[in-house]
Amino acid sequence: MALSRDDIQDKVAEVLEEALGVDSDEIKPDATLIGDLGAESIDFLDISFQLEKAFEPDCAADRPFKIEQGELFPENVLNDAELVDNGRLTDQGMSILKEKMPHVDFAEFEADRSVSKISELFTVKTLVDFCERKLSVCAA
Repeated sequence: MALSRDDIQDKVAEVLEEALGVDSDEIKPDATLIGDLGAESIDFLDISFQLEKAFEPDCAADRPFKIEQGELFPENVLNDAELVDNGRLTDQGMSILKEKMPHVDFAEFEADRSVSKISELFTVKTLVDFCERKLSVCAA
């Protein structure tokens, strides 16, 4: 049986409580992982690993809930001079970010594209959306 969005949200919250040591009342959909919940770069690996463990039982045996490196938290986009110009994502950079992160709503970010605001894209809702999308593929 497929998980409801509420079930997915509950599992994501449990992972964040464990990985970041935050209280459940801090985990709101619009809470940012870094700014609001205090995540550091090393925590992203732990979050990915714990999400895999949390959702593995909900997937088909031949389609495990595996998060590939860079799939949830894209890497190296900010280090490419063709993708970032003067502290802002170029059109090409924006296109690549959208391709790598189809689970993210870029509406607000696109107006500014400041690299310093990328961390604001990683919210509890983003994780729930990612897991919901991933589960729809692996459970099919």
